[in-house]
Amino acid sequence: MQQSKVKKQVSIAMLASVGFVLMIFNFPIGFSSFLELDFGDVPAIIAAILYGPGAGIMVEALKNVLHYIIMGNAAGVPVGQLANFTAGVLYILPASYLYRRMNSMKGLAIGLSAGTVLMAGAMSVLNYYLFIPAYTWFLNAPAMAAPELKALIVSGILPFNLIKGIVMGFVFMAIFAKLKTWVHAQNDYKRAA
Repeated sequence: MQQSKVKKQVSIAMLASVGFVLMIFNFPIGFSSFLELDFGDVPAIIAAILYGPGAGIMVEALKNVLHYIIMGNAAGVPVGQLANFTAGVLYILPASYLYRRMNSMKGLAIGLSAGTVLMAGAMSVLNYYLFIPAYTWFLNAPAMAAPELKALIVSGILPFNLIKGIVMGFVFMAIFAKLKTWVHAQNDYKRAA
């Protein structure tokens, strides 16, 4: 039992480290200078599928803490990391839940689709009311007027998160197709122990 617990903790730490490295290799996709696509959520989905949603959340938290400590940011506060953490959790939870419930590629695809919609919708609202106002406050920048902020959300943040979820979903499904046998073997091992 103790060896299994240590293996899980080491796996979560390793996946968080991989997520951090993938988070560093981000690239803009044209909506705004601060919206950059990265694949740092892929290891969190793997953790959530292998060990449950709590493990996926832990990977999201650790990779963002590492990113803040090592990379920092202009404002000196982790608003971007908090936004990334929130978006990642919103994305991985439906995928983990539906995959574990249906135990199939179809369940995973439905979960990733639901996670994309949930992430895009919730992050639009959260950016409007919380994250963008926090950025402007911490950077001592003038607050955006409501029409400008709505335009940014509708023309930038919402489509960005939809594209991010779709692209990550396709990448993860391709990776998972190769890992499926290994994941099922891990789940069978846990049930036998």
